[in-house]
Order: sequence, then structure tokens, then C-alpha cells
Amino acid sequence: MPTHFHKKPNMYVSHVQIKVSNLDRSIEYYKDIIGFDVLVQDEKTAVLTFDGRTSILSLEQVDNAQPLAGGQTGLYHFAILLPTRKDLGNFIQHIAQKNVRIGAGDHHVSEALYLYDPDGNGIEVYIDRPEDEWIWYGDSTVHMVTEQLNIQSIMADGDGQWNGLPEGTVMGHIHLSVSDLANTEKFYTEALGFEVVCRFGMQALFISTGKYHHHIGLNTWNSEGGKKAPANSVGLKSFTLVLDNAEQAEQIKKNLTAMGAIVEQYEGAPKFGGAQLFSTEDPSGIRIIFTLEGE
Repeated sequence: MPTHFHKKPNMYVSHVQIKVSNLDRSIEYYKDIIGFDVLVQDEKTAVLTFDGRTSILSLEQVDNAQPLAGGQTGLYHFAILLPTRKDLGNFIQHIAQKNVRIGAGDHHVSEALYLYDPDGNGIEVYIDRPEDEWIWYGDSTVHMVTEQLNIQSIMADGDGQWNGLPEGTVMGHIHLSVSDLANTEKFYTEALGFEVVCRFGMQALFISTGKYHHHIGLNTWNSEGGKKAPANSVGLKSFTLVLDNAEQAEQIKKNLTAMGAIVEQYEGAPKFGGAQLFSTEDPSGIRIIFTLEGE
């Protein structure tokens, strides 16, 4: 897979923090179905790993948890990027044996499966096609579609050896449900420095750094004009963006302040993905944590 898109100097998503209603049930799902192990766990939280060292996903149980509701902003899905097509083939064989219901799509730049965890949090598991096969219009727009996925072809690349998420797995991207696309585009491009690389009409756009097909997807399909979910709702708690250097961090802080966003020092516990610098909320109330720790 193209690996440089999830390393510095690109700004990329390194970690996602999910709220769940039953921690034990969610741990069982993410271990048995998705292929994580538990790195650190206490009564209300679990930090998940695939290599015994790093984490791309953590879970937090909320009290009196409210289910996901339509018309709210937050997570559309987070997307786990596997290293090879063989890995995806093995994953498909694995979930077929587990009788898990999935969706699927061929996006030309990638081949993807879609699942939901026990609380309805959206998950994508995908691979990238080789970068030289992506089609760019000019230097700014990448060709992305949703067509039928050739699942049999991918399964044929597998060897039946699924032993959990493989070494080299990363958090490929996150896709968010937002309330206002224009305000959201302004926030992510002008304050944070992302570039728009694809638009789907007036209701969805995709942004990245370093000419990836997308590090973040944004849509209003089910959330236009919506409010953020209550604190005790299941769903997205936060996601982490890796910054390149301290100068970039200071510039983003200035941009956020000028835009009227509140910038806070972030004290996360347990810590994951390195030291946190600061956090903010996007125009839809979605919490973003910024760190310098990353590859």
C-alpha cells in the first residue's frame, strides 16, 4: 500500500476514540471480529492494539448510554487501512466464517468493506490501490466512485491465514457527519490546512494533505443542520491528528483562535499515540486532538 500518506510531513488521523454502552461486549467484538488486542484496560476504558505497542483505536464506556440518533453530527465511519490485498482477502474469509453482515464498495482508489459495531458505530476496513492507478483531474481532484466490489477476486488473493490485524495496519481515514458543509470546509481548509480533493454534489467532500485520496470525509447526508450528540451518547468522542512540527502547531492555534474556535490544552487519560498538544471542536462539535507524536 502507499505508506507515505500516513507519515510526516502529512497531517493524518492516527487515533480514534469511540464511546460505547458496554465495554466488555465491545472488546469482544473488536477482538473477535476486527482483530485487535487489548493494550491497556480499566473499568471504563480500553486501548486497543494490533502490534502490542501502538494504538489506533480506544473505547470508553459511558454511563446511561444513549443510542445513536438520526440528525446528529459525529462519526459516519472510521477506516482501518490494511497493508495488502491478501490481508483484505483473509479478513473477508474470516468475517464470512463469523457470519458478519457487511457492505462493500469499489472506490477506484480503494477497495472497502463496511461494518457496524454493537452500538452502531461505523467501521470501514479497506486497502488502497497502487497510487499510480489513481486518476487525477488536473492537480486537484481525484477520481472516486462507488461501484460493486469484486469480493471473489479479493478472497482469491487471501491464503486463509487471518491472525488479527497485521503489522503495518494504520487508521486510514475518518468520515464525519457534519451539520453545514460550507462552514466545515472553511474550518478544515483555512484553519487546519487540508485540501479538498473530491466533491460529491453539495452534500459531501473529501480532504487530504500530500495528495492522498482522503484523510477525512465530510458529509451532511443524515446530519444537515444537526446538533452534536449528547455527552452520554455512544459514537465518536474524539480523533487525533498528527502535526509535523511545533511551528505548524502554533500556526493552527492562531488560525483557530482567529476563527473563533476555542483551543484547549488536552489532558487525555489513558494516553495513546503520544503526547497531546491541544484540542478544539470543529463547527459540528466534533472533538479534534492535535499531537506531534507520529511517524
